[in-house]
Amino acid sequence: MTENLPIRRALLSVSDKTGLIDLGHALAGFGVELLSTGGSAKALRDAGLTVTDVADVTGFPEMMDGRVKTLHPNVHGGLLALRDNDDHLAAMKEHGIAGIDLLVVNLYPFEETVAKGADYDTCIENIDIGGPAMIRAAAKNHAFVTTIVDVEDYDKLLGDMGKHNGATCPKFRKRRAQIAYARTAAYDAAVSTWMADAIGLDTPRRRAFAGTIAQKLRYGENPHQSASFYLDGSNRPGVATAVQHQGKELSYNNINDTDAAIELVAEFDAADGPACAIIKHANPCGVARGKTMVEAYRAAFNCDNVSPFGGIIALNQRLDGETAEEISKIFTEVVIAPGADADAMEIFAKKKNLRLLTVDALPDPRAAALTYRQVSGGMLVQDKDNGHIAMNDLKVVTERKPTEAELADLMFAWRVAKHVKSNAIIYVKDGATVGIGAGQMSRVDSTRIAARKAQDMAEVLGLDQPLTVGSVVASDAFFPFADGLLSAAEAGATAVIQPGGSMRDDEVIKAANDAGLAMVFTGMRHFRH
Repeated sequence: MTENLPIRRALLSVSDKTGLIDLGHALAGFGVELLSTGGSAKALRDAGLTVTDVADVTGFPEMMDGRVKTLHPNVHGGLLALRDNDDHLAAMKEHGIAGIDLLVVNLYPFEETVAKGADYDTCIENIDIGGPAMIRAAAKNHAFVTTIVDVEDYDKLLGDMGKHNGATCPKFRKRRAQIAYARTAAYDAAVSTWMADAIGLDTPRRRAFAGTIAQKLRYGENPHQSASFYLDGSNRPGVATAVQHQGKELSYNNINDTDAAIELVAEFDAADGPACAIIKHANPCGVARGKTMVEAYRAAFNCDNVSPFGGIIALNQRLDGETAEEISKIFTEVVIAPGADADAMEIFAKKKNLRLLTVDALPDPRAAALTYRQVSGGMLVQDKDNGHIAMNDLKVVTERKPTEAELADLMFAWRVAKHVKSNAIIYVKDGATVGIGAGQMSRVDSTRIAARKAQDMAEVLGLDQPLTVGSVVASDAFFPFADGLLSAAEAGATAVIQPGGSMRDDEVIKAANDAGLAMVFTGMRHFRH
């Protein structure tokens, strides 16, 4: 397949009419005969273009509310016939089938229909049948047929035709064929995923995955790894929908860490006051509430003032100038927030290496979704951890009940624990993390590491004692032994929140009572691997 082949006859049948008229005029300028269907034909004809209805080609009118219009040998034969095969040419001549050299199709807006919350029957009616069938036929025959499925490729098509005197080159046709098959695959994936959910099927026999590229990244986690960022079409608020206002393009690690940051800070409703989360390597190094945003940032920063260098900051409210000034005192990779005022924008504009992202809304931490993780030879799929515990879900298991202040901090610590890599231990005091232990193989090690960080920060802040004294502690999973709990007590914690469920719960509860701790069970764990 080395020939540049002229476009003499084109079939245009699009749901999205964007750019259709300009494309039709341009193709007519190349002397291309235009075939079309329904609304597309009307739009082209209203623009003064000469168009042949597909119904005139097939000899059958559109029927069944447009469900049947292109499913005919005169269409598919024109798309599939091999122009260098004598038998195919003879069949075309015998049956009066003319070749179709260009297919321009975009599909019924199924994904958009689902996103609008349409009912089952409406979604079914927006599943395209003829479009995917024609796309697959044309793409298979890319040796002779050019297939266009995206509006953004109209200019590329005309550019290639311009270079080759109204023809397309083999490289262009191959590339468009790949895009065409990816589009039908993504469309089928959207339909099958929606249907599994619509009929309540948690574990379908086959599951399809699809995405649309947002950007090719400079590299992956490390410079020797290639990487790209794909969108899944869900439009969940966050890094995928954010607007970048300044700074170089986001890296693989930036995107991963920014996602972790915005998902964590979204746990804290903006209506309840400002909150800030600082992330490094997908783990929080400080999370806090405050009366003002700058107060929340400072409290989060004072949990660990070393790790935030080169980190990611997420805010649950609009970024203001005072907070931007404070953030600017150290190097920060990314700041993401629901908007930024003019003062903040001006301050950050002086920091060329800082990326400022704004979102229209925070992600809903309770929304249902799926998460995927590749393993050798397969894929792990699970529900997103949208587990939520309310105050009345807590079970007090110790002789001493937590105070109201302790309860508030316990709930804060539990929300943070959900976003810390296991084994996770979080000390919290007055609505701010004061020690975080993450990703250790032993829970007692996480407890000790978090306490040690608090000791280091006490020296930095000039405090007489670490802030873990008088704090509460959260554990993302149960304490298998009393040692981790006793380490937390030694660090000064007065109350504990944990799932419970260990074979040694009685032993752990006794240790808490002996130490004078208040402890509550949630009945829910938050492993994060």
